[in-house]
Amino acid sequence: MERSLSFHISQNRDFAMWRCFRVECGWAGQVFPDKRAAYTGAHQNAKVSFSRQLTEESLGLEPPGDELVAYFAKRRISKETLEKNAILQKSGEQNIIAFTYRRNGVLVSCKYRSIIDKRYWQEKGTEKILYGLDGIKEADEIIIVEGEIDKLSMEEAGFCNCVSVPDGAPQKVSAKELPSLEKMLRHLHILDFLGKYLAHGLASRIILATDGDIPGEALAKELARRLGSERCWRVSWPKKSELTSFKDANEVLTNLGPGALRDIIGNVELYR
Repeated sequence: MERSLSFHISQNRDFAMWRCFRVECGWAGQVFPDKRAAYTGAHQNAKVSFSRQLTEESLGLEPPGDELVAYFAKRRISKETLEKNAILQKSGEQNIIAFTYRRNGVLVSCKYRSIIDKRYWQEKGTEKILYGLDGIKEADEIIIVEGEIDKLSMEEAGFCNCVSVPDGAPQKVSAKELPSLEKMLRHLHILDFLGKYLAHGLASRIILATDGDIPGEALAKELARRLGSERCWRVSWPKKSELTSFKDANEVLTNLGPGALRDIIGNVELYR
């Protein structure tokens, strides 16, 4: 009856993974389905849901107009970075940013932000993955941030091995034992990350560059607990005044420039 084994099947059923969290065990791995057997009668009674197939055309997306380009420029994010990361806008609506989420170059989700009232929403019926996932495929060091704009900010400083969690940070850290893998994935949405970097342990150094507030610290703590604090390093955001510090990567980029952001990443401390 011991609940040390976590097992998860991805939302679109393209792989399953497992890990035993008993200290003396640590058994982990993943498996991919045999496509030839995927549609046999063996699972006729199974309830299966698949993510929608998306295209830029079906979502009504277009390249960002002058208004959005100017908005990002104020945050010191260049048009080149927007193009590289396929930042788009809703057709005819220059005040709505479209952050396209891609895996292996394929559009799997889209998150929107209004630059007027700062509302966020995600395309319904789509998969939640890390933003910037394709950029960490072969990386042995990765940076995790708390928002898409922070990911773009890291890229302006020269760090392309950066991903963002899609839904921000939890408000607090659980005081209980480690949550089940399924529950953790539901809250932090790091399925693909766990599949490659936790189960197989490929990332030897993980830099936690979440926001410098209470929810950001909660997210960093949960990530360190889940991924192993021995390979997690924590960013310390610089002081803005005697009483306050800069909150995130984009605040540092906007106010201090890309050089300051590079210095911060170069002087991280082992997470404790």
